[in-house]
Amino acid sequence: MRLLTCASVFLTCSLTVAVCAQENRSAPVPVGVVKAERKATSQTWDFVGRVEAINRVEVRARVTGYLEDVLFTEGQQIKQGAPLYQIEKGLFEAAVQQAEGAAAKTKAAYDLAVLQLQRAQELLDKNTGTVVARDQARAAVDSAKGSMLIDEGNLKQARINLGYTDITAPAAGEIGKTNITKGNVVGPDSGPLTVIVSQDPMYVTFPVSQRELLEVREKGGVDVKHLKVSVRFSNGTLYDQQGTVNFIDVTVDRTTDTVLVRATMPNPTGKLVDGLLMRVLIEGGTPQERVLVPQAALISDQQGIYVFIVENEKAAVRRIKVGNESGPNVVVEQGLSGGEQVIVQGLQSIQAGTSVRATPVMGTLTSN
Repeated sequence: MRLLTCASVFLTCSLTVAVCAQENRSAPVPVGVVKAERKATSQTWDFVGRVEAINRVEVRARVTGYLEDVLFTEGQQIKQGAPLYQIEKGLFEAAVQQAEGAAAKTKAAYDLAVLQLQRAQELLDKNTGTVVARDQARAAVDSAKGSMLIDEGNLKQARINLGYTDITAPAAGEIGKTNITKGNVVGPDSGPLTVIVSQDPMYVTFPVSQRELLEVREKGGVDVKHLKVSVRFSNGTLYDQQGTVNFIDVTVDRTTDTVLVRATMPNPTGKLVDGLLMRVLIEGGTPQERVLVPQAALISDQQGIYVFIVENEKAAVRRIKVGNESGPNVVVEQGLSGGEQVIVQGLQSIQAGTSVRATPVMGTLTSN
């Protein structure tokens, strides 16, 4: 009798668990949905590009000498002409003095040769001198003049070299780290001492295939150089400034069959860094009505890309063909006609045929 009672209790509990499990399976899964809308959007194209400074200058030593001081802070903004390095001046000042002495000596010799030529000419005019003496005096003047020009050139070069001991910024911008520290001997063979890059604006260069370039020109309906350019960082964040195309190369790279395109981007806050790899989005042409869905709704598998929509209070699969991006959204070229409730939240808890309870999600679908 006791065993029968225990069996009855166990059977009752099992039935209760089964009923609860059945109720849980049939309970609608809460999901967030966004209505697929038809909106007028411009045609966009997606490329991969790299940020380049408009001015990028390698600072080098132009004379060999002992580096006495580094006069800048790495990473700071500097103006053109700002002092950067100081090379020991002593030897160069001595070279200037030697050149000045040599130039003064040859100048005196030249002045004397000129006077001797004048006297030789006067004597010849009075028939007391000879033509040979006059010609020798003239040759001496020419020789002294040549020596004087050589020494004046040496003096000029010595002064230029002395000026090279003060290394200043050839351009304004942000300066990098110093590759040579105080106390080392530097010279033309030392390589770049540091690098200066301009900050605002910046270039973004990206290769475009001939096919894509023709598509932009034909579908854009405007001059390529008037198209809007946006860039996206590697983490997916869209840069808050827009630029314009300012250069299209006149030749095609035969190894890649692409044309180099360059855009100018404002960089007032310094977010764009020289050498940064970014996604480049080109937008232009006459806006056309297209179906947009959030990128968060997209799911991919071996058969392609699909989304879940709510149909008769159940999740249903719709295979789609996507086009270009439009801000946080993506253009749907095939598979949706607009007006469908696209599931964007709770995707991990559903499959085709799952009963769902849809709640609209506000602010997910926006257009540029």
